[in-house]
Amino acid sequence: MQCISIGASTHIELVRGRLASDLKKLEGCGMKLRIEENPAGKYTFLSCSVSGDNGFQESDEEALSLFKAYIADVLADLIILKWQKAFLLDIIRENYYYFGEAERSTIFDNALRYLEDFTGQGMLGMRKKRRILARIRDFLNSGNLIVVDGFIRFRMKDYIRELQEAADKAVDDFLMDKEYQEFIQLLKYFVDIQDSRTDLINVVMKPNGSFMLYDGQNRAVNSTYLEGFIVDLIESEINYEDLLISALITIAPREIVFHSGKSEGPQSTLETIKSIFSNRVTLCRGCDLCTVQN
Repeated sequence: MQCISIGASTHIELVRGRLASDLKKLEGCGMKLRIEENPAGKYTFLSCSVSGDNGFQESDEEALSLFKAYIADVLADLIILKWQKAFLLDIIRENYYYFGEAERSTIFDNALRYLEDFTGQGMLGMRKKRRILARIRDFLNSGNLIVVDGFIRFRMKDYIRELQEAADKAVDDFLMDKEYQEFIQLLKYFVDIQDSRTDLINVVMKPNGSFMLYDGQNRAVNSTYLEGFIVDLIESEINYEDLLISALITIAPREIVFHSGKSEGPQSTLETIKSIFSNRVTLCRGCDLCTVQN
């Protein structure tokens, strides 16, 4: 009889269920599985024993290797699906304790999404699982006892670093988004306290991101509306979104209509302006001005 012990402080029932389900497949190879559960402090250990008939012997290295491969596959899956979240939460609690609970929850969700986006079920996800799987199999080849918590923390330090990097990126994204939202609120304040210079501004978007402004009579907006709004278009790198937002804040129209013609136009620009001007912004579905950009 061959025996492998698996210890863990959490998710032990999931491990037991997956082992019982997956290792049933070994019965077709003439093996019989028995799982015994033994608590030890905050840990619970599963002793997984396999015995054989129909010619299977303890010395059958091929059968033992298959037994360990099934165990390694179950643990690799559950590390990614369950332990990854727990370790990520611990990293965020330990390193970013100064954020509020709701903020840490947002950071955790963003970090988890980042990990899933860059691994998921595609090639990167398969590569990640293969790497964890190989580590577990190597470990089991040198012994018959694995404590999952300690294995991850001390034998997979590169994996922990990946979780740390995901948490760091999520924090950077969170702070950038917070700064962006504060900036949008400041721009909204400027718009609210400023007197409107005109009732309506039509924004005609070009496919390259540039724009043209027309008043309610479809006349090009002249420089009197934009007094003090001076940008050197030759010597400076042009950021059309910044130019457009600055122009609209300067004019502070009561209504803004976007015309993008057949193209969708820069979606980020439209969303930013909607955030600043709220219900003043509408999108034209087709008119004479929409053809100007083509």
